[in-house]
Amino acid sequence: MEAIKKLGTENVVASETQLEIPLLEDEQIVEKPKKTPAQKVIRKTFKKTAILANLLPSGSVLAFQILSPVITHEGQCHSSISHSMTLGLLAFCAISCFFLNFTDSFRDERGKVRYGFATFRGLWIIDGSNITIPPEEATKYKLKFLDVFHALLSILVFGAVAAFDQNVIKCLYPSPSPETQEILAILPMAVGVICTLLFVAFPTTRHGIGFPLSRR
Repeated sequence: MEAIKKLGTENVVASETQLEIPLLEDEQIVEKPKKTPAQKVIRKTFKKTAILANLLPSGSVLAFQILSPVITHEGQCHSSISHSMTLGLLAFCAISCFFLNFTDSFRDERGKVRYGFATFRGLWIIDGSNITIPPEEATKYKLKFLDVFHALLSILVFGAVAAFDQNVIKCLYPSPSPETQEILAILPMAVGVICTLLFVAFPTTRHGIGFPLSRR
């Protein structure tokens, strides 16, 4: 009797093993679902937007990314008010990107970060403190042509980021022509690449509001 029970148990284990092997083989054969062309385009768009956003003040980009779907109703601008508010958001973010390029920061004697606006005389501290910078140090923070150049590039980069935002495009161009679609697909990419190269070729030493903090 014991021999019969052992044989029965071995047969059950063998049958279970045979059932598990095909399941494991099926799991190995399963491939990831292929992405549709639309999903690939969206993924590339997010990557390009993230790369370009690194060249802009973080506060301006964050405000745009948060307010864009709200103001545009996720691209469904049903009234002229939504349309006007979308244009206002674009103008506000572009202006902030422009002026924040003229800000800079430094660390005081206590190691606290202080922010200010670059002027022709030096740095104008804007945090309400009475700290002054020695004249020999103030010359390092004077307004330069490179600051204006970077500010103009920031506007162009923000325009490219906004052009990659589907909510804005659907709001401003609900039914674009084939020519417009081609321009919206190529122009922002070209502007982003050119501006990125210019940022690398002509770097700035400023660490303003919305940019990485200064170690000085």
